[in-house]
Amino acid sequence: MNRNARKWWRMNKQKLQQQQQKPESSTQIAKELAANEAILRELYTNCADVVYRSFLIGGSTKALVIYIDGLSNTEELDRSVLSSLMNGKVSKETNARKLVEKTITVSKWREITTLEDCLESISNGCPVLLIDQQEAALSFGLEKWEKRAIEEPVAEGVVRGPREGFTESINVNTSLLRRLIKSPALKMELMQIGGYTKTKVILAYIDGIVDPTLVTELKARLNRIDIDGVLESGYIEELIEDHPASPFPQILSTERPDVACGNLLEGRVVILVDGTPFILIAPTTLIALLQSSEDYYQRSFASTAIRLLRYVFTLMSFLLPSLYVALITFHHEMVPTSLLISMASSREAVPFPALVEALLMEITFEALREAGVRLPKQVGAAVSIVGALVIGQAAVQAGLVSAPMVIVVAITGIASFMIPHYIAGIAIRLLRFPMMFLAGTLGLLGIMLGIIATVVHLCTIRSVGVPYLTPFAPLKGRELKDALVRAPWWMLNTRPRLTGESNMYRQSQGLKPDPSKGGDKS
Repeated sequence: MNRNARKWWRMNKQKLQQQQQKPESSTQIAKELAANEAILRELYTNCADVVYRSFLIGGSTKALVIYIDGLSNTEELDRSVLSSLMNGKVSKETNARKLVEKTITVSKWREITTLEDCLESISNGCPVLLIDQQEAALSFGLEKWEKRAIEEPVAEGVVRGPREGFTESINVNTSLLRRLIKSPALKMELMQIGGYTKTKVILAYIDGIVDPTLVTELKARLNRIDIDGVLESGYIEELIEDHPASPFPQILSTERPDVACGNLLEGRVVILVDGTPFILIAPTTLIALLQSSEDYYQRSFASTAIRLLRYVFTLMSFLLPSLYVALITFHHEMVPTSLLISMASSREAVPFPALVEALLMEITFEALREAGVRLPKQVGAAVSIVGALVIGQAAVQAGLVSAPMVIVVAITGIASFMIPHYIAGIAIRLLRFPMMFLAGTLGLLGIMLGIIATVVHLCTIRSVGVPYLTPFAPLKGRELKDALVRAPWWMLNTRPRLTGESNMYRQSQGLKPDPSKGGDKS
């Protein structure tokens, strides 16, 4: 480091370090190449993966290319940048922009004038070219790193529907959305969140369908986030939701591009975060969390039947253990005599009250479920099934629990697996335990109090201003055809009012199939 570079560095070291935490400030690129190199080498001290390649442009002008090994396409860099500049005839007066126009064959590039932009480009895998006696640099879009191939989402499998899911690359994820929605009305606004991670976050929406105030509100919530790093979309979700103390999710997360596009077409906003396949959709409702994308791919009768079955089993997942505890503890008269005798005989050797018995089995079942998720795939399923069978059978034979309780817990577990979105299932699983306590202490009265408290809480929740129980509270009659039931597509003429009011109609009227009007030639 020469004397001028040391002096420049001492004067600007503290300023540069502060600017790493405050992206809004900027430091201009110095005219001397040596000064710029000294600053960057100091910032990247002990960074063995940062490569500095010095060379001469046209055999006379000093230049420097900086990139991170493993993040940049070095073959293309050598061929399109270094070889072109070193072997070409370039005059000293040629500025950075004219170099690109005359010599460099890279299609994706941008001119940068600040050191903060240099650091950002290098960190994103884009090589930066610095030229002596020029106060501007060139950033080339030659990023290249290993990424996972597009695969079918594990947590949101369907029988009929697309098999592709989002990946950890935000560029791949935006291309998946563009492939399904080919209109220029699909807007994607880029921002960065995280003082150190500089994580790319994209706000996607369809202009002309989305409510502009919704976009403005989400931008404001994202811009107020001041955090050192964002490693997953869950960070963003917790920082922008309306009611952080609620167990119910107010932002929908999904791995499926078709789910994201379906919500975009209804006037919602999609938030993509680099480094995770889980994207966020806002606003959402409780009904949306209980619906599957496959509901819209099957015929309406089948989809309606499956949807109603899903709602019934969701209620069973929430209430079944509590109802069993209440009936066994307080309300024997409500159980048929023959069934009561059978249940009493099976519980004769059980030393615990029904509440303790239910808690013991539920906690054991939840532990087995989590163990099956965390263990390697080859043994996870085997451990879950064998553990449930062996522990359940052994517990019944040892007299620790009764056979009816094992059946109730097993049905409850199966019911919880019918909830399409995992995060919604977690909320039901958490509320199941206080409901069992209420049932074990107050009986059916406790269950009713728990249901009332849950409904009142759901009525107070909003997702980015949209009531959580829409379209039931407030009641939206024309939207009920896509709530409890799934009406045929020719009846789904309008978008949800609270998200798509600015462009209400999604299709033409009179699309009901009618052979007499369709040119039937039979």
